[in-house]
Amino acid sequence: MKNSKGIVYGIGNPLIDVIVSVSDEELKALGLYKGTMNLISLEKRLELTEFIKTKHPAFSCGGSCPNTVITLSSLGIESTLAGKVGTDEYGTIYRERLRSLGVRDNLAVSDANVTGSSIILITPDSERTMNTYLGANRDFCPEDVIEEEVARSDFFHFTGYMWDTKNQMEAIRKALEIAKRNNVMVSFDIADPFAVGRYHDAFLELIENHCDIVFANKEEARMLFDNYDPYECCKTMGKLCETAIVKNGKKGSFISYRRTVYEIPVQGPETPVDTTGAGDTYAAGFLYGLCNGMDIVRSGNVASELAGQIIKQVGAQFSEEKIPDLKKMISSI
Repeated sequence: MKNSKGIVYGIGNPLIDVIVSVSDEELKALGLYKGTMNLISLEKRLELTEFIKTKHPAFSCGGSCPNTVITLSSLGIESTLAGKVGTDEYGTIYRERLRSLGVRDNLAVSDANVTGSSIILITPDSERTMNTYLGANRDFCPEDVIEEEVARSDFFHFTGYMWDTKNQMEAIRKALEIAKRNNVMVSFDIADPFAVGRYHDAFLELIENHCDIVFANKEEARMLFDNYDPYECCKTMGKLCETAIVKNGKKGSFISYRRTVYEIPVQGPETPVDTTGAGDTYAAGFLYGLCNGMDIVRSGNVASELAGQIIKQVGAQFSEEKIPDLKKMISSI
């Protein structure tokens, strides 16, 4: 690594999580089905933001790559987030929260679109109905990538969600070229099985020709390699990149490093409280290990332990009060 402790640069979709308690009747009046995850139109977003003005929403920084970067920063790793927000109130809240969490802010600003948001409506039975509007995220483009920030990093991390618009994909391609010129390791979290369905061949090319570390869950790996066996998928992916990781749910995970496969045991409760962000946290734990000079197996165990801890709580990020205990736990692994 170029730095004594690794530096991580991430490009992702910053989504402000807006969490609101509602009644079953209110949810029905909004025309939403309980427990679903919806990609909504701008009109629906405006309807929901108008509705929650009468409530007391809680705000937090969300998004897959942001969750990983924020967790790394909270554990003491210098981390930067790039992406795009709007000029609206949600964009201001996101940036303020990001800075308070110690993350370096490389967010660009769109004058043409509002900040991406996930409006999460929670009914009395604790069911979460998620309503996501990508907004300014879709405007991120190559000009928004700051070359010096990528070049000074040890790891460049991004997810499959960045392939959904041509300009976002081109921005990632630019960052990949910068990373290659500057010996920055590339970390790719596939993050979404539906993205594999849309970009199957492009992802295989990306993994083989541009990535050092790849994270997939068993469903993403199955779709990528047409194989239901996570171990075999990990072996196959390990032939395409140096470090291939397949997460196998309650059965743990497999890591192929230079074509040797290691099995990492699962950590955490039998019945999770909330699995939101578990994969993002696993990625953070693994990169944390590498940033601190740990070997592959120990980094995998840190990843599994942190993922096991995050599913014991509601939400995808650890509280500030929890961090000392996590660091103590990691030191004993």
